[in-house]
This record gives sequence, C-alpha cells and structure tokens, in this order.
Amino acid sequence: MSELAHALLQYIDASPTPFHAVAHSTRLLEDAGFARLREEDSWQLQPGDRAYVVRGGSSLAAFVCGSVPPHDAGFLLIGAHTDSPNLRIKPAPELSRNGYRQLGVEVYGGVLLSTWLDRDLSLAGRVVVDTDGEHYESYLVDFERALLRIPNLAIHLNRNVNTEGLVLNAQSHLAPILGLASDHDEPLRALLATELQRTGQECNAERIAGWDLALYDVQQAAVCGLRNEFIQASRLDNLASCFAAVTALCELDAPSDATRAIVLYDHEEVGSRSAQGAHSPLLREVLERATRAHGGSASDMFSRAMARSFLISADMAHAVHPNYADKHEPGHQPVLGGGPVIKTNVNQAYATDGESMARFAQLCRSAEITAQHYVVRSDLPCGSTIGPITAGQLGLRTVDVGSPLLSMHSIREMAAVSDVEAMQRVLEAFFGT
Repeated sequence: MSELAHALLQYIDASPTPFHAVAHSTRLLEDAGFARLREEDSWQLQPGDRAYVVRGGSSLAAFVCGSVPPHDAGFLLIGAHTDSPNLRIKPAPELSRNGYRQLGVEVYGGVLLSTWLDRDLSLAGRVVVDTDGEHYESYLVDFERALLRIPNLAIHLNRNVNTEGLVLNAQSHLAPILGLASDHDEPLRALLATELQRTGQECNAERIAGWDLALYDVQQAAVCGLRNEFIQASRLDNLASCFAAVTALCELDAPSDATRAIVLYDHEEVGSRSAQGAHSPLLREVLERATRAHGGSASDMFSRAMARSFLISADMAHAVHPNYADKHEPGHQPVLGGGPVIKTNVNQAYATDGESMARFAQLCRSAEITAQHYVVRSDLPCGSTIGPITAGQLGLRTVDVGSPLLSMHSIREMAAVSDVEAMQRVLEAFFGT
C-alpha cells in the first residue's frame, strides 16, 4: 500500500462525521502553515498567505493567496463535500421496547439501508453544552467502540427475503439496540457527559443542550484484493475527494499568480440547502473578501475574478458493476483502477461542458493519467453534486469529476488504490498551473 493510500485510510478513520472531517482537515492545514480566519473579523492578506475559514463546524474553505490579485489572475478551486449518507440520532431518542433499550434514528441522505444491518456501530458527532445559561460550547465526541447494532430479522421469520427482497421501514425497522432495558438506565445525555469527561472535557448531563450525532461502522478502512489493489471503507463518498483536495493544497510549495483554494461543504447529500452547504453564500463571501483584501475597491473586481476562475468539483463516480452491467450506459462504463472520471449530464445535473471537459482531460494528460467518462443511462435519473450549484451561484466554469466507486452509499464502499494516486496527481497538476 502506498503512503498516500495509507494516509487516506487514516483520514477516513479519523472522520466519522463531517465535524470530525473538518477538525482533522484543519489540523493538516495548520501543520502546513495555514492560519484560521474568523468570519466576524476583518481580514488583511498578503501574497503567499495561507488561511482557512470554518463555518458551522462541518464546512471549510482554505486558500493560498496568489502573487497577482484575483481580479487579474482568478482562483483555481477544488470543491468537495464532507457528509455521507448515514443514520442520525433524533432529539428525543430514548426508546424502551420488549426488554431492549434503543435509540430513535432518522435517515440522512440516500442511505442503502440494508447495509446498516448486523454491523458493529458506534456513535460520534458534536455535543453542544450550556456553559452558564447564556453561552454555549461545542465539543466533538466519539465513543470509538461497538456500542449499537441493528439486527436483521431471522430468515425463519422472513422466508421470502432472498427471493422477494428485503423491505425496510425507516421508522419501524432501523432503531438500533443500545442495551437491555433496566430501571437504572442512564439517559443518552448522561452517556455523552461521561464520554466527554473521559476525554478531558468538564461537562455534566444537565448542561447538554443539543447534539448532532450519527451512527458509524467501527470497522476500520482497509486494503484488499489479490494484489492489495482495492480500498474498502466507509464514507469514501466523499472523504476521498476531501482528502485529495486538502492534501493538494497543503503540498503547494511554489508561488502562483492565481489564488488556489478548496471548499469542503456539508449537507451535499440532502440538497446543500443550509447555512454551510453549497447553496449558502460561504464560498462567495470567502472569495469576495479574499479579492478585496488584496487591495482596490472597483465594483467589478469580483466579477473579473470569477471570469478568470475555474472549479474542479470532485465527488465520487459510479464504476461499472460487473454483476449489473446492464444498469450502466454501454458507452460510458468507468472501471476501478481506470483513472479519474469526467461526469457529464446534458440536463445539468453535472456542470461539465465541452470546454471544462477538455481542460480537465488536458490536466490528466499532463499528469500522464487517462481520464474516463461517465454518463447515466438515458432511461434513468441522474444524481447531482455541488458542481452545478456552485457554478450557478458564482458563474464559474466548472467540471464535475470523481474517482470510480462501487457500492456507493453503502455503509462500506469500494475503490482502487491506484485511483487515489491518480486523482492526487491531477489535482496537484491543476494547482501547479
């Protein structure tokens, strides 16, 4: 396994939720000399400055200022998203049924529900603590051990499951078992307070005012295959792209006329409509402020910067499934290990057009990488991502790309080690231009 692939596995295991993904990304950025900017402060920037911004704890933007102001040199941008489909804990989750203690969950995004059954699950996310009745502090929590399980129904009680399929009701069938019911059970708030205290945070249950908590599979990311050519992991969609973007930005060591930047959005899997999603003003505000901070006040400076800018929207792409090849468009069947995938949809589910396709293909050639192409079957609906949203918000020339993936939106997905390295080389070539 390459050093890069090993680093990706570590990144995924350290990021069970978008909050953890942003926290881990900021540590990597700070190790590479990036300083945090706060949205409520005034910004003063110089050529070569490295900075990042966090919004909502689960989205971030980071950039390296170019040697030429953005209105004359533009931005080179890479976008990705920090969230993945999963099961989230409800605000009042406590359940006691038939002698079992359970937690109520809500489905987040397009979850492949059956893959969450019979897995060793833990709990992680953000806990909000009332410090004095007027102020709140947020803390990350991760139980890091098998804590929960959603057991399957025995085949003896569902005899036709293998011939008629498994149908799961999100309300009735997904509540995980936490333990056996007891008169002395601690509520979830008490469990969270104990876990926070274990990690050194002063907290008591009565002060916990809210949470954003998710279930996740405790099985670590791994390599597999005859020659260790595959990666199996949770949240490859889309932490693999987040990792590639952060790594490409951190490894910059040469100056550039253009300002190079990344944006990692939360809430892509549920439509991006939030204060820190792709529909929010996060990226526009960061880029506008970076443009103004370079000096000057002409009203057309930001529009000129956008006209000179380019965005690579990096999400994962569907690889052809050997057991279901008929579900794929015959002329566009990316394979694992075949290199980055350019995603196209004439109905604008992807933002790729002929010009942006040509530019990314040229980047691949410059990195000695072969690009693949993906188009959904004409009789199937097409998924979307942050590319069209960001292009529509800012008028940016955009290409939607991704590394090929099997089992997308499963609790455990499959990619190729060589595609991790190929995408990294292309993004580094992009930032090097």
